[in-house]
Amino acid sequence: MAIILSETGEHRVAAADGLWLSAAEAERATGWTLKPEGMCRDEACVPLPASEARDGKVDVVAFWQRLGHPVLHDEARETWVLGIGADARNAALAGLDAPDFTLPDLDGVPHTLSALRGRKVFLATWASW
Repeated sequence: MAIILSETGEHRVAAADGLWLSAAEAERATGWTLKPEGMCRDEACVPLPASEARDGKVDVVAFWQRLGHPVLHDEARETWVLGIGADARNAALAGLDAPDFTLPDLDGVPHTLSALRGRKVFLATWASW
């Protein structure tokens, strides 16, 4: 058994020889479906060579790296992290808008984020937990 941490959540899977997973477990962990043309999600398909998909199983490490995403594991290879590559993270962040809010400055004067629209704004956050 292995644990995979990915954008789809935490998954307990029966892994063999690294991270070879059944097609169903690979889909659950990655969001991609094994089809004759390769691993597919929506209209996008990534062809896989026979060395990365055989007998209904997928080499998830090779596939994930083929997408340009990082893969990490602990020393015992019991816990795996399927990360998101920098290009995907940057594309997601480029389209995000912060919610509008109003906070006072150090002098107690309130400032609203939407009033600064069109200007560069640096937001710094902190949490104690």
